[in-house]
Order: sequence, then C-alpha cells, then structure tokens
Amino acid sequence: MGYAIETKGLTKKYGNFTAVDNLTLKVEEGELFGLLGPNGAGKTTTIRMLTTLTRPTAGEARVGGFDVLKEAGKVRTLIGVVPQQFALFDELTPVENMKYIGELYGMAEDEIAEHTRELLKIVGLWDKKDLQAGCFSGGMKQHLSVAVGLLHEPSILFMDEPTIGLDPHSRIALRELTRKLNEEHGITVVYTTHDMYEADQLCSRIGIMNLAKLVEVGTPDELKKKIPRKAGRLPSLEDVFTALTTRNE
Repeated sequence: MGYAIETKGLTKKYGNFTAVDNLTLKVEEGELFGLLGPNGAGKTTTIRMLTTLTRPTAGEARVGGFDVLKEAGKVRTLIGVVPQQFALFDELTPVENMKYIGELYGMAEDEIAEHTRELLKIVGLWDKKDLQAGCFSGGMKQHLSVAVGLLHEPSILFMDEPTIGLDPHSRIALRELTRKLNEEHGITVVYTTHDMYEADQLCSRIGIMNLAKLVEVGTPDELKKKIPRKAGRLPSLEDVFTALTTRNE
C-alpha cells in the first residue's frame, strides 16, 4: 500500500508566529486519518497547505504522489475538501450548486447530472434537490458540502472540523457518512477535529497536534497505551490527549 500524503519538515510561519512547525507525517492510501488538537494547534493550516491553498514556508509535502508546490494543479484534481463553514451558494439548489462546481472542474453535463444524482442519494438529499440550500439545516448543508467535495471523484477527501456547530443527530449522521465513504468507497479521508470522542470513534489512526507541532501518531488503542492505566482500565483518548499536550508545553 502506498501513501496518499507524505510530508517532511512542513512548516508555515506568519512573521514571527509559527502556525505549523516541522510536520513530518505519512498517511496511507485508504486510511481514515484524524488530526486531533485544540483550536490553534495548526490543524487547519496543515489542511490548507496540503490542499494548495496556503504556501508552506519550509519543508516538503506530496499529496497523491504530487508535490503541493510544483504540481499544485495535479493535486487539486485528486482531492475534495469539506470546509468548516458552508462555502456554497444559499440561493442555489443542490443540483444547481453541483452543476456550477462541476462546470468549474470541466466536467461534461451528463457526467455532472449522473454524479449529482448518485451523490445526493448517498448523502440523503435527493428529495431536497430542488430546494434552495439556504433553507437547509447545518447538518444538511454539511452533507451537501460532502456531495460537492466528491463530485469529481477525488481519491482523497479533506474534512476540516465538519461537525462544528451541528446538533448531536447531525454530528452522528455525518460521522457515519464519512465512515461509509471510507470503508465502502475506499476514499482516503483526512479528518480534523478537537472532539476526542469523535476521533476515537471514527479514525483508524490519529495524529495529535498541539502548539503547532505533531506530538504523537498512532491508532486510538496505541495512543491509549502511551500512559499508565487508571484504576486498572485503559485510559480514554481524552486522558491521553491531556497527558501528551501537557508534556508538549
């Protein structure tokens, strides 16, 4: 199995402020990889560099085998992005939003129509296809963002804290959709969150970030074995996170 993402010494600075510091990481193809950390840890900046939206200050990164600086156009053809905030058009319907984005990718009209029908059914919005997106709940908007992110059949999907602000039902539904995309469709998913429970339930491996640095990487069980048991039980991911991030400060 190859690597969907490889970084070496990836760094981003804004003047004297370091947002991401010397990040070295490998994500395998087909993996559901979580980046866990508090607000300001560097998760979103990492995603922005890997998706070619922000230029690194130093270091290297390859996504789908392509260099994010030298081959940014090729990287963009391979990836889909679901941002924290809804970035589509409220005044357009799901079908119209997807037609607009598909045309930007240079997709044929019949291809857009076929993918739109399939994806809106997958995310549970086919019966809402002719309603303006502005009337949707937060959860429905995020499901539409996922559908749009998958429209051009990317092999790698970046989801940047997609459940922020959602009600509990919508959070669970979006997590299950993400799991399905990974397990049944083989899409590599990079999922950022500051929710310990979410990361534990969803991700096959987790990278913990704090103060711009990658502190530790492993499966949820591997991470839980990094600190002593509590009263004979395996510590929670929250226990691990607290111990590792405190050590890193």
